[in-house]
Amino acid sequence: MIFKDGLPIFQQIADRLSDEILAGEYAADERVPGVRDYAALVEVNAATVVKAYEVLSGHGIIASRRGMGYFVTPEARDLILRHRREVFYNETLPDLFRQMRDLGLTPDDIKAEWTALQS
Repeated sequence: MIFKDGLPIFQQIADRLSDEILAGEYAADERVPGVRDYAALVEVNAATVVKAYEVLSGHGIIASRRGMGYFVTPEARDLILRHRREVFYNETLPDLFRQMRDLGLTPDDIKAEWTALQS
């Protein structure tokens, strides 16, 4: 896994696992890879994956089952989508609107580009 500067590695791993859950790689009530296996997959220390799993567990996305590992919670998908929409509306969209204003773009310009991309 290639990591970006400016965001802690454990958070990037948590985001990746969230992406995998959204993509259907891990369904509700399905076990996610063990800490050591996931650490080997993304080539980091197991302690970093533990921290990522703790973050996801704290958000209710995965849950530990004693002696069995971590499992995707039934509400994981909805929790991830709710959080990402909140980030989109509170962080991404205001920045997009600022850039549109600075570039002199209108909602119609954006709609035309959106339509072209959908073709």
